[in-house]
Amino acid sequence: MHTGIANLPLHGGRAPAWLFSRMVRLAREIVRHVIAEFGADEMLRRLSDPFWFQAMGCVLGFDWHSSGVTTTTCGAIKEGIKGMERELGFVACGGKGAVSRKTPQEIAGHCERLSTDPGALVYASRLSAKVDNACVQDGYQLYHHCFFFTASGKWCVVQQGMSDATGMARRYHWLGEKTTCFVNEPHAAVCCDATQTTLNLVASESEASRAASALIAAQPSKETLLALEKLPRLDLPGRHPVCVDDINPAYLEKILLKTYERQPQDFESLVGTEGVGPKTLRALALAAELIYGAKASTRDPARFSFAHGGKDGIPYPVDRAAYENTITVLHDALDRARVDRSDKAAALKRLAGIERRRETEPGW
Repeated sequence: MHTGIANLPLHGGRAPAWLFSRMVRLAREIVRHVIAEFGADEMLRRLSDPFWFQAMGCVLGFDWHSSGVTTTTCGAIKEGIKGMERELGFVACGGKGAVSRKTPQEIAGHCERLSTDPGALVYASRLSAKVDNACVQDGYQLYHHCFFFTASGKWCVVQQGMSDATGMARRYHWLGEKTTCFVNEPHAAVCCDATQTTLNLVASESEASRAASALIAAQPSKETLLALEKLPRLDLPGRHPVCVDDINPAYLEKILLKTYERQPQDFESLVGTEGVGPKTLRALALAAELIYGAKASTRDPARFSFAHGGKDGIPYPVDRAAYENTITVLHDALDRARVDRSDKAAALKRLAGIERRRETEPGW
């Protein structure tokens, strides 16, 4: 994971229509430039970096501390590149609420147009969402899932959960090329304003618990239920939230009958089993600790942005003329046929170098 701290207190607000339409156009030009210069795979790497993602939202004019920067930035990118997916070799799927649940169908549709197999991408989309909803039990319910992928089959995920208790958000970043296992330290980063007690079944320290949970799920329920029924009292530890009902033998029997029928081979296949959610995994983790002494981790994975101004006038009102000029310059820099692409990129690099000198050399 990336290491660093960014304190981002949130406040309410929406992107007005006049601003979002410009966000879409500017997002399109930024994505086109990154892909033209560095390739589509690099665009995935940047989106998986929470600091770059936050900076992208700021450049688009969405206040650095505004609630909704994740959904708005992802939405602007998706809308901006619509119809250009084949040309760019880069696709954005999913979104907020009901739209997020259509992600597998969106992936399949784009893959058909790109003549690629959607199977692995659909699996990555579904399992990444399930891991952050069921395996990382931190009190944040996913409501936004955006899945980006390239024509070559590389992918990244930017998804967000909301805490009903605090009204605060937590963002989860995944990068497919670095995700060697979906259930063992799979995240590129997890960002939140605060850390808390968490049942983290995908922490490296939870390896024994994962193995034991899968073992219990694949066995007949008799021994497990007998062990639980013999317990006259269970003092629940304060290290992660759990309800007494979660280890009720009658409830657990239903779980074990279901998983025994499916015979999951490992923890990842257990997580991928339909109907197995947070409560099931919590129950199995507790049973694994009782029977095998395999404790699950309670480490919270969370780690802790002015180009055009902000929509609420912070740090200053959005300069509409400057915003339009930025879009025009970026668009023309790529589309002006008489200038070679390498010359365009070199010109942009020189501009970046000039800006860096202004920042680092006093009086320049």
